[in-house]
Amino acid sequence: MVMVEVRTESHNLSKNIYMADIGKFNTLAMVRAVEFGVYLDGGESGEILLPKKYVPDHFAVGDEIEVFVYGDSEDRLVATTEKPYAKAGDFALLKVHSVNDVGAFLDWGLSKHLLVPFREQKIKMEAGKSYVVCVYVDEQTNRMCGSARLDRFLNNPDVEFVRGQEVDLLLVSHTDLGYNAIIDGARWGVLYNNEVFQELRQGDHVKGYIRKLREDGKIDLSLQKQGYSNVADVTTTIVEILRARGGFINVTDKSTPDVIYEIFGMSKKTYKKAVGSLYKDRLITLEENGIRLV
Repeated sequence: MVMVEVRTESHNLSKNIYMADIGKFNTLAMVRAVEFGVYLDGGESGEILLPKKYVPDHFAVGDEIEVFVYGDSEDRLVATTEKPYAKAGDFALLKVHSVNDVGAFLDWGLSKHLLVPFREQKIKMEAGKSYVVCVYVDEQTNRMCGSARLDRFLNNPDVEFVRGQEVDLLLVSHTDLGYNAIIDGARWGVLYNNEVFQELRQGDHVKGYIRKLREDGKIDLSLQKQGYSNVADVTTTIVEILRARGGFINVTDKSTPDVIYEIFGMSKKTYKKAVGSLYKDRLITLEENGIRLV
């Protein structure tokens, strides 16, 4: 909610003038009650209706409530206490509830479904299927909409990353190379198949790291830290797992990446670096059929 303070010198009073954030959560005060609900103070946005079914018991004039504000089918602002799966500016995997001659309507956690107009669909959406969309506010109507044309909401040149930085990833699609992912809701990145040792699905939110910043602007990703700091972390993990298993594990450098990931939760490359560090520090011994804690 955008807010500024205005002072009236003649009476030495101050009041807040604000405008409700459409497509976001706002804390608004009740100004009057009607038969079908209550009206909330939306500042310069005007009074905003909170329908009766969302009004808590013993709610009185002046009381505040956190609500989600959006535009209804008649271009009026309304409020709800329901929690959408995504707000304006967010990306999310949502399921299509129905399709008509206007577009596709997606289940996004509110009783009113989210419209994705045909012009905002990369491929024709089908009922029952799920798609990653960006939620946005139509500037002309104030209505909430979704778009599967993600490129126009990404590649923000003002958002920069550095190698090794921890980021949040939303997995959008899987190709022969790997997973296309949205980084911190701002840029595209690629998580290559050889960097993945766990089951991933479209729509998953996972923690990742910036692996490489390419000259062409593309970004390579990893699910694990790069460099020495990662080795220091995983050596602790290996020691703890060895202790939990009696000090010996039947894993060698010939074990498959899948076996190593299942036991230690890391790639074979990372595992070998960590084991080398532990052996150098004389914390483990390498035996023909496994590793043993000293």
